[in-house]
Amino acid sequence: MKPLFQKIILNSTFYLLFFAVTPVLVPLLALAVAVRAPFISHRAAMHHFRQLIKVYGKIILSFACPLVRVKYEESLVPPPAACLYVCNHRSASDPFLMAFLPGEIVQWVNTWPFRLPVLGIFARWAGYLSVKEMPPEDAMARSAKLLAQGVSIAAFPEGTRSGSREMGPFHGLVFRLALQTGAPIVPVCLAGNEHIPHKGSPVLNPGIIRIRTLPALTQNDYQGFSPFKLKRVVHEQISGELKRMEGAE
Repeated sequence: MKPLFQKIILNSTFYLLFFAVTPVLVPLLALAVAVRAPFISHRAAMHHFRQLIKVYGKIILSFACPLVRVKYEESLVPPPAACLYVCNHRSASDPFLMAFLPGEIVQWVNTWPFRLPVLGIFARWAGYLSVKEMPPEDAMARSAKLLAQGVSIAAFPEGTRSGSREMGPFHGLVFRLALQTGAPIVPVCLAGNEHIPHKGSPVLNPGIIRIRTLPALTQNDYQGFSPFKLKRVVHEQISGELKRMEGAE
């Protein structure tokens, strides 16, 4: 199949299904939790709701198959139950890729996801945190409470999509959270989706997206670090692993 024809098939199929299914699927998932909510605790309801968001993410990504394939590659040591997933950020598809990571997850997001029809409401209900819209202390306090409940935090400390294979510098807030709480940090490498889609474009291109988790950095590993040193260490780990992943292509 010629590349241009593949691209046409991919985009027409994906967006047709996305816009047809999302307005129906999201309310149905919310309703599935609402029906059970009177009979379970609020904490249990939130757990189920966040798990259903992961189901939604995988369903959406499946619309692009087989022209876009996602490969999840877990470290030999699985991520801890409640951790800080620190991810590089190449594409608007990155938040959907969090569906492949284990555990219950709340994402730190920029302001734009909350402006999306339907999905923005879904994200707010799930307790996702718009860290640019709240004081850092509030984001830290709410995140610390979630970690204590066994919920992982997924963050993209570049703050904005790089749109290429070059990583931008990391902001320090998530690393301050790690030093404050002692939570394990799991570096997450996202590769192959810098053109799925390109930054500033809605057009998807065929390809393979790889998600690779690295071994967790525990409190013992980073004890005595400053936020600057900790973010530099994690940045170097992710950057180095991405080079190895892409050098093997």
